[in-house]
Amino acid sequence: MTQTAKTTDFHLNAMTAFGDPLTDIDRATVGKDAPSAVRPYLALWGQIEPTPLVTLPGIATRTGTGHVFLKNEALRLNQGSFKALGGAYAVMVLFRKLLEDHLGNPVGVAQLLSPTARNFARSITVCCATDGNHGKSVAAGARLLGLRSVILVHEGVSPSRMAALGADEIIRVAGSYDDSVNESERIARERNWLLVSDTSWPGYEETPALVGQGYTILADEALDQLEKLGHAPPTHVFLQAGVGGFAGSIAGHLADRLGAGKVTTVIVEPDRAACLFASAREGKLTSIAPAGPTVMAMLECYTPSLIAWRILEKTANAFMTVSEDEAKEALRVLAFPQAGDPAIVAGESGAAGLAGLLALTRDKAAGERLRLGKDSRILVINTETATDPSSYEAIVGLSPQVVSQKGHLSCHPA
Repeated sequence: MTQTAKTTDFHLNAMTAFGDPLTDIDRATVGKDAPSAVRPYLALWGQIEPTPLVTLPGIATRTGTGHVFLKNEALRLNQGSFKALGGAYAVMVLFRKLLEDHLGNPVGVAQLLSPTARNFARSITVCCATDGNHGKSVAAGARLLGLRSVILVHEGVSPSRMAALGADEIIRVAGSYDDSVNESERIARERNWLLVSDTSWPGYEETPALVGQGYTILADEALDQLEKLGHAPPTHVFLQAGVGGFAGSIAGHLADRLGAGKVTTVIVEPDRAACLFASAREGKLTSIAPAGPTVMAMLECYTPSLIAWRILEKTANAFMTVSEDEAKEALRVLAFPQAGDPAIVAGESGAAGLAGLLALTRDKAAGERLRLGKDSRILVINTETATDPSSYEAIVGLSPQVVSQKGHLSCHPA
């Protein structure tokens, strides 16, 4: 592959499973009917408004593509991240099952906020490992129901991200995200806590499947919003990935709703934490060794989720990496937009999908292999706001608040 600077590794999916249909279990989890299972639970928060789908004609011109659309999950449920949809939803579903077992009879979703449910909730502690956003969602779901939450964070999680978790207790774990996942499993088993992980492994799939099911809401919204704007569905989607739960959910939902092969899906990872890229190259789920911290902290993962890999090996057209500089460039492109685009605040991980698009459109050979061009309709997803404001300001040169105000003055979302 031709490279313009230190950048991108790029790999087309050549695995034998590519193009195969999803399993019945995965279709039930993330397929076209999944959002209808999620919405009644999210309604416990009150009225759920779709996050904006923003058109970016300036970036479309810059990248030589027909249209670029950005789904802005930074505004999701006042949680600052798409993960508000997943962890909290999983907590609600799992608590409902526990309550039904406790009472010995079926329980409606609305009854999860009843005095009887509240009284039972006091006896339950939920826990998880997190880079930040998943733990924030789990803690929010626990607060809503009256459960106690304990969140485990690895040593790379910044104090500002820890402070935003809203958990009853935070435990710092030495090592990487994978180390915190292992410790959360151990401590949940030892103390009989309810583990709500967003990554899966053999024997542990139900809960992360629920987390991923929650994410399908945003893909469902995006397709409906495009239709209302008079646009056909996207031809390409760039999805950032850590363990792959988000990417697998969105890719699986799009494949089931639109049909296999109807959208070109590109998985984007930090070059310092590219476990899915390594798996695609090896043709099997592969763990990698830590290669140092990345500014894309929410994507700093070294072992793929089993469920996510099972979906992505079938649905992802390509896997790629982006560098630290490319991730920072994407933040600045959104903060200092070209004519016609609004200013948008994104976290370093939140803009990684856009970073992938920008990198590939500088690479003629890779762009041609993915058929990127003036007829392309690109969907990218800003998965988070600036969760570490000091890091954001150091990269962009402006605070998130200043950039956000610019966006309010110029933004015309769909």
